[in-house]
Amino acid sequence: MIPPPAQRAMAERAGARTAEVPAGHAVHVSRPDEAADFIRQAAEH
Repeated sequence: MIPPPAQRAMAERAGARTAEVPAGHAVHVSRPDEAADFIRQAAEH
């Protein structure tokens, strides 16, 4: 697992849009609605 601070730094360096939700490491399992919404928004842009 990549530590969250390292993930944030890499995302910032890449100019990526990010979102954080309180969840375990498998956010697509524990918070599927939030994950799907984020993917939809990315696909629309």
